[in-house]
Amino acid sequence: MALALLTSLTIPALASGIDAATILRQLAQPAPSQTGFIELRGSALLKEPLRIEGQYRRPDAGTLVREVRTPYAETTTIADNQVSIVRTGKPPRVFSLQRVPELADLQASFGAMLAGDLAALEQRYRLQPSGSAQHWQLVLTPIADALQRRVRAVTLYGQGRELRCIETQPAKGELQRTLLGGAATAAADVRQADALAALCHDGGAR
Repeated sequence: MALALLTSLTIPALASGIDAATILRQLAQPAPSQTGFIELRGSALLKEPLRIEGQYRRPDAGTLVREVRTPYAETTTIADNQVSIVRTGKPPRVFSLQRVPELADLQASFGAMLAGDLAALEQRYRLQPSGSAQHWQLVLTPIADALQRRVRAVTLYGQGRELRCIETQPAKGELQRTLLGGAATAAADVRQADALAALCHDGGAR
């Protein structure tokens, strides 16, 4: 009787839970791939968050392209341990990835997520998954002191195979939110902060 009761209590919990490996398997996408984004950067100096729109592209496994279309035109390409930034009206800039460790981490983390590489991601972060396969959340807490000084935590929100939102909490400053894929498309005409937050969290744990 006790065993039957224990089984009835534990099976639903296991069925509704999810682990980091399962989330990464769902997210894995071979290159080439691309997704639209809307990035919201908060600041105490602004009445409302700065809204940046564009597209992330991964033409091959070793290259990450961030193309901003609004409110300015700029393309950042990370490849071969170099960063190239091309902005309308300004001369191109090319420099070593070692000069901007946050971009190196971005490329490595994106690459690990899209490759479904759990071990690579665990080298940089402690992972805390929650939710279900349909609506999940994954909190990434930096391990290295250097990264902890810049980032407190990164939270991913998703639905099934789609990463819908990334929230980055810097060590100092305001929360930064990036809507991706279907969430970015749904947010095209949305300006209210609470509605944008709801679109982000719609893929989170329930």
